[in-house]
Amino acid sequence: MSNSNREFLLVSRPHGIPTDENFKLEINSRPVINDGEVLVETNYLSVDPYMRGRMSGVKTYTAPYELNKVLTGGVVGKIIESKNESFQVDDIVEGHLNWADYSVSNGKTLRKVDPDLAPISSALGVVGMTGLTAYFGLLDIGKPKEGETVVVSGAAGAVGTIVGQIAKIYGCRVVGIAGSNEKNKYLEDELGFEATINYKTENVKEALKEKCPDGVDIYFDNVGGDISDAVMSLLNFHARIAVCGIISEYNNIKPSTGPRIQRYLLNRSALMKAYIVRDYHERFDEGYEQLGEWVKEGKLTYRENIINGLENAPQAFLGLFHGKNIGKQLVCVRSES
Repeated sequence: MSNSNREFLLVSRPHGIPTDENFKLEINSRPVINDGEVLVETNYLSVDPYMRGRMSGVKTYTAPYELNKVLTGGVVGKIIESKNESFQVDDIVEGHLNWADYSVSNGKTLRKVDPDLAPISSALGVVGMTGLTAYFGLLDIGKPKEGETVVVSGAAGAVGTIVGQIAKIYGCRVVGIAGSNEKNKYLEDELGFEATINYKTENVKEALKEKCPDGVDIYFDNVGGDISDAVMSLLNFHARIAVCGIISEYNNIKPSTGPRIQRYLLNRSALMKAYIVRDYHERFDEGYEQLGEWVKEGKLTYRENIINGLENAPQAFLGLFHGKNIGKQLVCVRSES
C-alpha cells in the first residue's frame, strides 16, 4: 500500500470535444479516515458519456464538476481500512468515488460486491448502473411485448448491448445501429440481433425502412441527432421511445436543430420519455437481482473494453466520443489480485 495518492482533477472546461489539457494528474498523500469512514483502494473505475455534461459547468440533473477538484465516477475497489462497523477490511465495494488510487467514504452510498458471483468489474457494467439503465429504460418505458420491433441506437455501447439482449429475452425483434462493421458483426453473431445498420456507411433512414418493414414499436435512444430523427417517421401506433442519452450532441458548442417531432408522436399516439437511472433508486435491488440471474443463466453476456493505468483515464474517457469501445469502457487501476 502506497503512502501517496494519485488524483485526476478537472482544471478547465472543455469547449467541444475534451482534450488532455482539461485534466491534471496530481500526487498527494494517502488520505486518513475518521470515525465512521472507510478507505477504498481502487480496482476499476468507469468512464461514462454523462460525465461530459458535468464538465460543462452547467447544472443539469446533477451538479457539475468543480474546477481544480477531483473528478468522480463509478468505482469498484477493496476496503483497506475501516472505522465503520458496517464494513470490514477486504470487503469489495462499488460506489461513486474519486478518480484516484484511494477514496474516503462514509459508507452510505457503497454497495458490497460478492467477488465469487462474477468478476468484480461487472459491478460497474452489466450488474451495475449500466445494466440498471438498460433494464429500467427498456422495461419501464419501452414495455416490450413478444414480436415487437425494437431499434437501439448506440447499440454496441455499454447500455445498448444490454438493451438488445433484454429485448431478445422478451421475444422482440432487435435492430441495432452502430458505427462499424466489426461492432455490427458482434451484435448479430454474438448477441443475436436480427439486423444492424452501420450509420457511417449507410443511409440510416433508407436502411431502417428495409430492416423494419413492419415499423418500429420501441426506440431506445442513446445518441439523439440525425439518427433519432430518421427513426421518427417509422413509428408504429402506440410506439414507445426511451431517451437514455444524446451522445451525438454532448460536445456541441451550440444547440443543434432538427425536424420537429411532435407530429410523429401525435399521429402515432406515441410516448417519448427521458429518464435517468436514479429515478428508479427504490427498485435497484430488483434490477440487480434480475440482471444477476440473467448473467448466471447465460441470457446476458457482456464485453468490457479495459485500459490499464489510472494515468490513462482521460484517454479512456475521450475514446467514448470516437466510438472506440464495444461494450463497457473501464480503466483498471489495480488488478483484482
